[in-house]
Amino acid sequence: MSQRVLITAGAAGIGREFARAFTANGAKALVCDNDDKSLAAIAKEIPGLIVRRCDMASRAEIERMVPEAVAALGGLDVLINNAGIAGLTLPVAEYPPDDWDKVVMVNLTAMFDVSRLAIPHLKNSKAGCIINMASIAGRYGFANRSPYAATKWGVIGLTKTRSMELGAHGIRVNAIAPGLTDTAQPRYGSTEEEIAVMSDAVPLGRMAQPADIADVAVFLASDAARHITGQTLHVNGGQYLP
Repeated sequence: MSQRVLITAGAAGIGREFARAFTANGAKALVCDNDDKSLAAIAKEIPGLIVRRCDMASRAEIERMVPEAVAALGGLDVLINNAGIAGLTLPVAEYPPDDWDKVVMVNLTAMFDVSRLAIPHLKNSKAGCIINMASIAGRYGFANRSPYAATKWGVIGLTKTRSMELGAHGIRVNAIAPGLTDTAQPRYGSTEEEIAVMSDAVPLGRMAQPADIADVAVFLASDAARHITGQTLHVNGGQYLP
């Protein structure tokens, strides 16, 4: 039986590459996103891909989307919590509280909500798997990106805790922490100056491509990773060494 995969924020960037990689590997996939144009484009690109609109800043929309996604897929084997926003580039003392709340909602609270709704269905899978998107900012911090860094630290903590809770049910929970990645909307370091500086610090000599991240996700969801859980895999070209 092919894997049944739910990908949040899956219509563009790294999420789109997840959809491409898993469907190319024979999976039945559903992506949700709040960008109607990107959803239409990826639905046209990938035959059989199921798409749903969902705003990760809305608990009500998440609570509607997850059951619909599971029903459309006929069950659930793999959840990829990819949704995340960078937020503003400001020091803590100047950060607007409402903007802080939005980053926390999308990056961390939405992950909590999607996961809690998906877990009962993953328990019915013979090889349930959750993959959470973290960041090197979740291990080293990132000046002037306080809510982003804080939420990505939280993602790693949530990953470790859920792996402890769900191991008895055969559900593996891991995180991927990308470094500088070549997408239209980088997860951090959005100015050209920041990107140039950090690119020079990558020992492998280039930014990651979304496919580099997606290949790791396919591995983590495969039987080859059957004894890996509670881990954060760094995909950063050696940019930072844990």
